[in-house]
Amino acid sequence: MAEQNTGYAQTTRWVLIAIAVVVILAAMWAVRSILLLTFASVVLVVFFTIPVRFLARFGVRRPTAMIVSIIGTVLVVLLLMRVALPSLLTQFATLTTVLIPDGASVLIDQWNSGELFKESPLFYDTVRPFLESIQIDQDFVNNLASQLAQAVGQIGVSVLPFVSDVASTLLSILILIFLSGYFLVDPHGYTQGVIKLFPMGYRHRVQFIIDRINISLRRWLEGTFLSMLFVGVGTWLALSVLQLEQAAALGVIAGVMSFVPNFGQLIAVIAALVVGIVQAPENLGWIFVVIYGISFIQSQIFSPILFAESINLPPVMVLLGQIVAGALFGFIGILLAVPLTAILMILVQEVYIKDMLGDRAVKPSLNPALEQEPLEDGLLADIA
Repeated sequence: MAEQNTGYAQTTRWVLIAIAVVVILAAMWAVRSILLLTFASVVLVVFFTIPVRFLARFGVRRPTAMIVSIIGTVLVVLLLMRVALPSLLTQFATLTTVLIPDGASVLIDQWNSGELFKESPLFYDTVRPFLESIQIDQDFVNNLASQLAQAVGQIGVSVLPFVSDVASTLLSILILIFLSGYFLVDPHGYTQGVIKLFPMGYRHRVQFIIDRINISLRRWLEGTFLSMLFVGVGTWLALSVLQLEQAAALGVIAGVMSFVPNFGQLIAVIAALVVGIVQAPENLGWIFVVIYGISFIQSQIFSPILFAESINLPPVMVLLGQIVAGALFGFIGILLAVPLTAILMILVQEVYIKDMLGDRAVKPSLNPALEQEPLEDGLLADIA
């Protein structure tokens, strides 16, 4: 009888746990947009802690370093806007109103006629049967582009309803700024508030996990910024050599799009090819080689070196993370898919595999050397 009561109690306990998990997940789904905005503000705060940590090494007090970091970032942005923005805006205007529409039309015409591949006879003979079976219709492309634009708008309305118009977008930006400001002012208090939600005996582990997330986010931001700079400058210089007048704008596009693995590279290639077929059709093959060459160096050589001590995500995990985050959160989810996936892996390794299953031999997602790095007092404690 006692055994039956024990079994009944255990069953009841697991049923209640399952119900609680479902309720929590449902509540999180209802406020997923706010949670995503909060996560973005945490990423922004961690970004500001990078120069803060650098200044702290020279004896600058952290409150002072925080102010210098924010003011310095604003000044750099204003300087770039003053020096480079007018030229970039002119190039972008030419790209969007003239070159890309004209280039798309020329590209479609040359695809349909086969001229696009006649520079390489061997390649043309190979793909000719394929070309004859597939013709691209200009009206179809225009309709597809229009439908994609509408789909993106619908995603924004359905997933992030509060950013469906200009006024709401500005409101979201203000919310992001205020959230980041509050986290910057009292990071220790917010971190400790989260830790106190857990049982006393588990709080040390929560502190350790938060610190691992802190290290992962910081190293990811550092590596991503350097990687974007490498792609942007490399693309600009290479396309300038290939005589593209909008090389700077295309370099900015390539650099910014490299923030989004897998999909960003495709957008940069299409934009460069569309411009190249108008301005330098004789160099079209080289433009393709340059964009993919720089992308290959960035993804296979540069990024592994930069991220060797931060996050170790298999490419398939990055792609799956982007697909899931895009389905759940829309475009913003795709942008933040890599750090979200990295944090999820840390939680799975630390909470599920190590704590629940008891497997302490699991390989960490961070470089083992980072396990020796002193842990800060909380996720945002760099600026406390």
